[in-house]
Amino acid sequence: MEMKTIIIALIAAAISGIVCFVLGSAHRKKTAEGLIGSANEEATRIVNQAVTEAETKKRESVLEAKDEIHRLRTETERELRERRNEVQRQEKRLIQKEESLDKKVEALEKKEETLDNKIKQAEAQLSEAESIKRSQCEMLEKIAGYTKEQAKVDLLKSLEETLKREKAVKIMEYEQEIRDESENLAREIITTAIQRCAADHSSEVTVSAVALPNDEMKGRIIGREGRNIRALEQITGVDLIIDDTPEAITLSCFDPVRREVARLTLEKLIADGRSNPELIVKIHENAKKEVDQTIKQAGERAVIDAGVNGVHNELVKLIGRLKYRTSYGQNILNHSLEVSYLAGLMAAELGVDVKLARRAGLLHDIGKAVDRQQEGSHIELGVEYAKKYKENDIVLNAIEAHHGDVEPKSIIACLVQAADAISAARPCARRDIL
Repeated sequence: MEMKTIIIALIAAAISGIVCFVLGSAHRKKTAEGLIGSANEEATRIVNQAVTEAETKKRESVLEAKDEIHRLRTETERELRERRNEVQRQEKRLIQKEESLDKKVEALEKKEETLDNKIKQAEAQLSEAESIKRSQCEMLEKIAGYTKEQAKVDLLKSLEETLKREKAVKIMEYEQEIRDESENLAREIITTAIQRCAADHSSEVTVSAVALPNDEMKGRIIGREGRNIRALEQITGVDLIIDDTPEAITLSCFDPVRREVARLTLEKLIADGRSNPELIVKIHENAKKEVDQTIKQAGERAVIDAGVNGVHNELVKLIGRLKYRTSYGQNILNHSLEVSYLAGLMAAELGVDVKLARRAGLLHDIGKAVDRQQEGSHIELGVEYAKKYKENDIVLNAIEAHHGDVEPKSIIACLVQAADAISAARPCARRDIL
């Protein structure tokens, strides 16, 4: 019974659900149909409104296009009128220019006709003048008895002789004038150079005297049976003269460097107070090194004072040796510096290479640094050493020509000659002109 009731209830519920579903579907369909109808109406309204607006905008666009076309037509017509007017003005100008050119062409044609006539007249006159000239020349040749060519040759010969005489006279006048001016200029340049040059000089002799503190020291220097003095003379190569002069020893040697080394050796022995051959050898070596250092410093100082650069080290040492070399009592290093200064000053006055002139002046007597140890004159030795150490050809010629043994090849060689003569011949420079 209860089962039947449940089944009936379920069936009733199912039927109710189906009925509700059918009723709901019908309701939704009706509602959807209503919404679709409303949407169709709205769509129709929107389409109609859009068509209306499109027609309106189309009419407005057409009106605007017509206005723009009218405006463009108006502007185009205005521009055409302006261009047409401009073309007309240009045509008028061209017509006027053509008329003007036609007139000028006519005038030129008339002038050409006139010029042609004048040229013909001139040619005719020229031809007539040539015929008259020929006839006159023939007449003159008959009267003079000379042809035209003969007269020309005689005239040229006469003119050539006259010109030669006048040229010779002028050349002599110019030579004399140049000679006078050159002498005055040379005198002025040399005088100026001498006035501007101030070099110190010291006169030396071939002997040196060394003072002794007492006669007892003289005995020590001599040594037992002359042993010490013989060692000194043998080691130094210098003659020691011990005479009756109190408290003094005289050193004599032809080589000034050797004499200077001996003088320093003797002075150091005297200062030490001892004297024996072994000590003499040691002190002599030290004195020799000291003199070599002094020679190097003297050469470097001379090169700097002369303003000369790039001199080989061996030449610098030879220049320093000139510190101990004299000629007729004149110190050769000071003499070389003075020649360098004078040559440089005169070169500056003449516009010549001053540095090269100073270099040649400094090295002109370089051979005297070795002429007492080697065979040959100081000029030959100087050229040999300068060539050995790659000196300039102008410097070589200046060394070789400074006593006139060879011909000077440059103005610098002549300046070194003059400077050497000035330095050697000035008052008090040497003993023989004292």
